[in-house]
Amino acid sequence: MGERREAAERRRDAEFEAFAAGAAGRLLHAAILLTGDRGEATELLCAALSRTYADWFRMRGEDPYARTRAELVRRFAHRPWWRRPHGGVLGPLNARERLVIVLRLYEGIAEEQAAAQLDMPVERVRAISLRATAVLRSRPARGGAAPRVREAAS
Repeated sequence: MGERREAAERRRDAEFEAFAAGAAGRLLHAAILLTGDRGEATELLCAALSRTYADWFRMRGEDPYARTRAELVRRFAHRPWWRRPHGGVLGPLNARERLVIVLRLYEGIAEEQAAAQLDMPVERVRAISLRATAVLRSRPARGGAAPRVREAAS
C-alpha cells in the first residue's frame, strides 16, 4: 500500500475515533430508547457505526452524526418482527411510535425531516407523535404521577 493511502487511512481512523468518542453516548442513548435493551442497543449502534466507518471517505461534506443516526433508524425500522422493542422508558409504544418519539423529542428533528427519514407523510408523523405522547402522559410514573413529556412542536 502506498504512503498516501496509509496516511489517508490513518487520518480517517483518527477522524472517526474523534467522531465516535463525541457522538457514541448520545447515539447509544437513542438506541436504548428504541430497543428498550442495552445489549440490543449496543449491537444496533455498532452496526450503524460500522457502516459510517466504511463510508467515511465517500461522505465528505455530510454530517457523520446525521448519517449514523439515519443508519441506526434504518436498521431499527427493518428489524424482523421477533426482534421488536420491549420494555424501557418507551415500553408502551410500538416500534414506529418509538422511532417518531426518539427522532422528534429526543433528537429534536423537525416533522418534515422525520417524515422524510421514515418515508411517511408529515401528517402521519404528526399523528403518531401526538398519539404516542398521549400514551406516555397517561401512563403513571413510578412515583404515581404521570411522566413529563415535552409536547411535539408542530
